[in-house]
Amino acid sequence: MSIHAALHHVTHYKYDRPVQLGPQVVRLRPAPHCRSNVISYSLRIEPEQHFVNWQQDPFANYQARLVFPEKTREFKVTVDLVVEMAVYNPFDFFLEPQAENFPFKYSAEQADELSQYLVADAMTPRVEAYLAKIDRTEKRTIDFLVGINQQVQSDVTYLIRMEPGVQTPEETLTNGSGSCRDSGWLLVQLLRHMGLAARFVSGYLIQLTPDVKALDGPSGTTVDFTDLHAWCEVYLPGAGWIGLDATSGLMAGEGHIPLACTPTPSSAAPIEGVVDDAEVEFGHEMVVTRIHESPRVTKPYTDSQWAAILALGDAVDQRLVAGDVRLTMGGEPTYVCTTDRDAPEWNTEALGPTKRGYATELVHKLRAEYGDGGFLHFGQGKWYPGEQLPRWALSIFWRADGQPLWHNPDLFTDEREPTHYTSEDARRFTTVLAHRLGITERYILPGYEDTFYYLWRERRLPVNVDPFDSKLDDELERVRLRRVFTQKLDAVIGYMLPIEPGNANADAPAVEGPGWKTGPWFMRDDRLFLIPGDSPMGYRLPLDSQPWASKGDYPYQIDRDPTAPRGDLPSANDFRARYPAAPAGTPTGADLGAVPYAFGASPTVPAAVRLQEARAASAASSAALRGSAGSAGSSSAPTDPTSARQPRRGESAPWVTRTALCVEVRDPRRANGPAAEKVGSSSGVLYVFMPPLARLEDYLDLVAAIEATSEQLGLKIVMEGYPPPRDPRLKMLAVTPDPGVIEVNI
Repeated sequence: MSIHAALHHVTHYKYDRPVQLGPQVVRLRPAPHCRSNVISYSLRIEPEQHFVNWQQDPFANYQARLVFPEKTREFKVTVDLVVEMAVYNPFDFFLEPQAENFPFKYSAEQADELSQYLVADAMTPRVEAYLAKIDRTEKRTIDFLVGINQQVQSDVTYLIRMEPGVQTPEETLTNGSGSCRDSGWLLVQLLRHMGLAARFVSGYLIQLTPDVKALDGPSGTTVDFTDLHAWCEVYLPGAGWIGLDATSGLMAGEGHIPLACTPTPSSAAPIEGVVDDAEVEFGHEMVVTRIHESPRVTKPYTDSQWAAILALGDAVDQRLVAGDVRLTMGGEPTYVCTTDRDAPEWNTEALGPTKRGYATELVHKLRAEYGDGGFLHFGQGKWYPGEQLPRWALSIFWRADGQPLWHNPDLFTDEREPTHYTSEDARRFTTVLAHRLGITERYILPGYEDTFYYLWRERRLPVNVDPFDSKLDDELERVRLRRVFTQKLDAVIGYMLPIEPGNANADAPAVEGPGWKTGPWFMRDDRLFLIPGDSPMGYRLPLDSQPWASKGDYPYQIDRDPTAPRGDLPSANDFRARYPAAPAGTPTGADLGAVPYAFGASPTVPAAVRLQEARAASAASSAALRGSAGSAGSSSAPTDPTSARQPRRGESAPWVTRTALCVEVRDPRRANGPAAEKVGSSSGVLYVFMPPLARLEDYLDLVAAIEATSEQLGLKIVMEGYPPPRDPRLKMLAVTPDPGVIEVNI
């Protein structure tokens, strides 16, 4: 995306009588090292009867030497050039290792080649005093140059000075003011006195009005303009000549068009020559015009351009349909932070202390704009080599037919707001959700950190450290140990509810609830010990401890064929009707009793649950009788999938419920990486971990039950875990972290 700017520059001398012009040298052609692309250039001289010789001076600057054989009453120089105003990064350069920090010395060969640019004027009192207050302690070279450039800009007031010539540095410091050429020459001399090669630059400055005003700081010019300008260039080994504009305190950018770069200002005059004595009338004109602009984010296509683009798109679509061509498309716009731009998370790192907060704000805005009626899902994103954990992905899901999936957005927790839920809230939520789904709560299990692992890990630490300050090289492991021992090994991490759809057939009709079933999880230990780690509880369940099932019996989840035809989803009212608002007096979980860590009785069980449990018990008894007559290795299973029968040794167990929903209270700072976990105050957010489900209808039914539970208890939540299965009836948009940016995946 760039702008083509046409610069028109006229210098006109009118004499009161015919005069003889001596050889004239014109230095108004962009220098060879100009970083902005000059698309076209022309120089017109009047009177037309003249001779021109294009040359390069000893410093490689272009110059036109003009010879006029006849006397004239006018001398006119017209420059027209078109330049591509493409933004570039003025800090995009490398330095030789010895020049990365200031002060540094040039090599003997470089010093000899740069000798003309190292000659400083005689020291004067004010220059000496000014040099004395410049900090010359060792620092990064670029930081030193930016600092001295800004210091000169701050100390010298800019003014338009019409007098010819350049002030001496002593005069500029005495006056405390000067033109651009005075500030530029002062900076050249200061750098030379400190051992840096510097040169004076005469050139054009083009400044264009920004499309939008700056959120903070000055917005720049309000009109497009151009003028002759002067600045300084310093030579850095490995980078070459780098421009410093002491008038603005900025690095030279795409608007700085160098014309002549010389050791002294006198060699860089735009026009130089002699003429007979005469009265002269001087005219000067400079205009910049935009002749081409690429559409961009801050200045998009006009309505007429969009109409033409859409018409072309319709024509292309017709041809694609006629040819039965099918396409997919995606997009990834990125966003950066306007504050704290030097932080690693906005330059090189994917994660950081503030990035998820900004992403949360963005995803809520995008939901209101594009996915109104959808639900938010904070799950796992990309996982790159060298990173211990996958990155996060904040997603919005909404129905393609426009019907709402989530009715009350206030039930979504904003992770940036202080929240202080406890494990008791997680227990209440899990219990009430089980009742909402029409299943028993007896198989809910609290999850704990693996006590034996962390005790073993503590014993392996050096004898002179403690778990709260373990000195381990792995920062993630250090933070994990400190967190586990701070919260105590017997603390409840969260609650797990084994759950799966009542009909696991992916091609079956939509669930007409209650259509969920549950069952016990069989483990070698009485307690549910989680796999050590930092991920949400649902990713740390000990799945390997579940009973074995043969390959032929194992209840694999098979995704639906993406090209298979699908009917309409049940209406939003159908989902909501299955889980209506709780009537007055309904238990809210506070009076439901503690959830046992083994199998226990349910104090408050709906009729549907009691019927389900009765069937399960009957089926278990029948299965036990059948099992006693069969062999120990038989693969026969209870006919009722809700059976609580524990499989015999060597028996294939396909009936066991192997998926689970988890509810835990967790500090959201953990998602930002170990370094960010110490930034800010702790918080306790209620997270609901979604189980893997093969059918979209089942997933949306569970979402409806979760919203009803959240509304009944008045608990705000964040949904995480497995996302919905891919389905053309569901649209999505994800906000993810990338090095230096926030990325939106469309």
